[in-house]
Amino acid sequence: MEVSAGVWALVLVLALVPLLYELSGSFRFVVKMAFYNGWILLLAAFALPLCAVRGRSVENMKILRSMLQHVKHLYGIRMDVRGLEHFDLKEPYVVVSNHQSSLDLLGMMEVLPDRCVPIAKRELLYMGTVGLACWLGGIIFINRQKTDDAISVMAEAARTMLREDVRVWVFPEGTRNHNGSMLPFKRGAFHLAVQAQVPVVPIVISSYQDFYNKKEWRFTSGRCLIQVLAPRPTQGMGPADVPALADGTRQAMLDAFEGLSAELRTRQPPAPQ
Repeated sequence: MEVSAGVWALVLVLALVPLLYELSGSFRFVVKMAFYNGWILLLAAFALPLCAVRGRSVENMKILRSMLQHVKHLYGIRMDVRGLEHFDLKEPYVVVSNHQSSLDLLGMMEVLPDRCVPIAKRELLYMGTVGLACWLGGIIFINRQKTDDAISVMAEAARTMLREDVRVWVFPEGTRNHNGSMLPFKRGAFHLAVQAQVPVVPIVISSYQDFYNKKEWRFTSGRCLIQVLAPRPTQGMGPADVPALADGTRQAMLDAFEGLSAELRTRQPPAPQ
């Protein structure tokens, strides 16, 4: 029986893939990121019928969180959380967190408080099953290209927080930062907190540099620390107080980020290449 060239090519590919995976860190990075993104899309598809029963609701975030929490185990990522007692507030609040990569989703799902929804760029809404699942989860979408629209959405978010007892999660850097530090903060989250007169709760996720580096195409197993910092009150503040609130919060988060990342470096052996 004659074997076609196509079959031989398929056999060759199937033989080379595991070999490349073992020998090439860059190839492992591509495979792991492709699986990560594909698995998220698939999980979102599974979540859709469960979330659709309730319709668009912040309560659907519990479903999304429960379906995503196992992903860290697939990648051998250990997450240690500190300071959860700072979530024990009887009022709505604005969570602000540093933003390093798409892996931040894992850290968010690890500590996401009840009745808390992220604010996300509007482009996410059009990412197939993920966008629809996010919409059903009550995620708030803003168009960052249109300032008037973003301001209007933030004003409505402030009213929703107070009316429906909702917490909001914001990445104040505005974009992912792969440099192992923290970008300057945009002030929208702090205007939101001041407008609603609710506390700001900072969350710091330590650097991923020991096990994940996009520039080096490196993705291994590893550990990160997540620290919930003490709430920062906004009662009595006005728009003029926002710059100092934002700058003070960023400095506290940067100090914590550097401390957590340094702690990991002293405890962990270098990651394998």
